[in-house]
Amino acid sequence: MTFLEKIKSAQEKSRSMLCVGLDTDHHKLPDILRTEPNPVLAFNKAIIDATSDLACCYKLQMAYYEAYGERFYETVQSTLEYIPKHILTIGDVKRGDIGATSEKYAYAYQEMFAFDAITINPLMGFDAAEPFLRREDRGVFFLGLTSNPSARDFEYLELTNGKKLYEEITDKVCEWNEPKKNAGLVVGATKPHELRALRARAPELPFLIPGVGTQGGTIEEVKEANGKGIAIVNVSRGIIAASKGKDFAEAARRAAMTFV
Repeated sequence: MTFLEKIKSAQEKSRSMLCVGLDTDHHKLPDILRTEPNPVLAFNKAIIDATSDLACCYKLQMAYYEAYGERFYETVQSTLEYIPKHILTIGDVKRGDIGATSEKYAYAYQEMFAFDAITINPLMGFDAAEPFLRREDRGVFFLGLTSNPSARDFEYLELTNGKKLYEEITDKVCEWNEPKKNAGLVVGATKPHELRALRARAPELPFLIPGVGTQGGTIEEVKEANGKGIAIVNVSRGIIAASKGKDFAEAARRAAMTFV
């Protein structure tokens, strides 16, 4: 199954664009999980059980797992194994390097962990991106226009060709999407005007859209701006941090239902 087929299949089954972000901080877990052998894994499993019929995707922000120390590898692998096979998985790694280093990152997150997609920083150009684009069944979401306020430091800079940097990145990702149709773009939900323009600029690219919920973006604005394009809308803290009590999983489900 190609990357695009995976997205479409997952969204047809869930009837949703929702991606639940498993940004699981082992320092901020509900107290009820403290005695578990692996509290992060126990939390992830409970969230997955509560939301898997609502989500087309789960995204693991790898910084939280890398900071989990010696339990990093086991926790990521076990979480991926627990996610139902029809649901897409994204490793949010934002890597971007060249040569042998990119080769190793691609192996680690496409083969060893076998995420369906990962996030990549495109600023070092095609030779840094190419190792991640070799498999048509593995997707790459390139940072285009991010949801953070400091995106304006660089992403809005005007180039000598008259384009803004994020527009040039979008055009390059459209080029890199050929011939395997396995590239996508990260576009923040906090920029609905720009999102609408980028959707017109890149109608075929799948968008990964963070920033809904805690960061201020709304699902209504995203749906209107994105139109009929393929999009995965990520919500992390707005779902998984809905409660720190015994009802954390039930609260996460109630929160997730507001974003479907």
